[in-house]
Amino acid sequence: MKFNVSSTELLKGLMNISKAVPAKSALPILENFLFNLNGNILEVTASDSELTLRTEIEVDTTEEEGRIAVPARHIIDLLKELPDQPVAFRTSSDSSIECSWTSGNSVLPYFPAEDYPEIKGTGDDAEKIEFPAASLIEGINSTVYATADDEIRPAMNGIFFDFDTDSTTLVASDSHKLICYTSKDAKAPEKCSFILHKKPASVLKSILDKEDGNVEIAFDSSTVVFTFGRTTMVCRLIVGKYPKYRDVIPQNNSSVLKIDRAQFLNTVRRVAVCANKASNHIKLDLKPGQMEITAQDLGFAIAAYEKVACDYNGDDLAIGFKSTFLGEILSNMSCETVVMKFADARRAALIVPSEEDAESEKICGILMPIMVQ
Repeated sequence: MKFNVSSTELLKGLMNISKAVPAKSALPILENFLFNLNGNILEVTASDSELTLRTEIEVDTTEEEGRIAVPARHIIDLLKELPDQPVAFRTSSDSSIECSWTSGNSVLPYFPAEDYPEIKGTGDDAEKIEFPAASLIEGINSTVYATADDEIRPAMNGIFFDFDTDSTTLVASDSHKLICYTSKDAKAPEKCSFILHKKPASVLKSILDKEDGNVEIAFDSSTVVFTFGRTTMVCRLIVGKYPKYRDVIPQNNSSVLKIDRAQFLNTVRRVAVCANKASNHIKLDLKPGQMEITAQDLGFAIAAYEKVACDYNGDDLAIGFKSTFLGEILSNMSCETVVMKFADARRAALIVPSEEDAESEKICGILMPIMVQ
């Protein structure tokens, strides 16, 4: 293998896929990048066996094609220290690769490409859908924080992609809170779905660019492939059945609170400073035109309360929530005004952007209350 490439372009490509390289692996070969040089295109693969990232980098010149596995950490550390300039790579017969630049060179070991495990994609029966990159980033950002860490119910540890003929809904829940993000930009020929684990979901949103246009999604019963720009992500899906989330969305909560989202969030954060650190419980006392938020920790003899003017229509209500959950939902919404709808102190509250907001139909949250004194 012998080629020349821009150090900056190579580093950029490697950094994009480096999140799939494991720090330590039972298969040491996975701690390497797989280089596959074909013509003027260098295809680089990184994988931890569960998640695979692949990108294409255009090289300046190619003198000899080939496939090798190169130590990931070493080549990234080297490229980080080089200013932008052409770099020449050349393999030798002693299983080493020489990297030369204007004023010096470095020699790294390489390993046979045949030792790198074969990465399998989807089968012939795969469903194929296009999802705008901007909407996909927004959908993952809006839901991934609500996923669970549940060994007994692994389906709750990921985002549920529910495709329909007129829209797509991303859902995440940890049993205490549930978040739904709906986009009309992505549609499927027929109803279909998959569950994407939160780790690859987080990696996907970190490497996606809103300027990437559409993301091509292909998936079967066990694997999903995301293709965008010159990058491909292959990962295993969570196998299991996701709960019927639509059945738990409250439909008839008649007591309605309308309040500025930032003001509400800041008040919750201030009062929660005095909440019990183990439970993080706060209480909302709601009356027409006014809400009082209180918290206390009897063990440390501390307490806090704050009154907030608001638009509330309904019966007087005292309801408790875990402040961290309420704060997470409010901070991950971008609307100016938020609406909370209540049935009573024991049933789930519905949290949505106000009807005047452009995102009113995009996102909704459900939060289970807690019993407080």
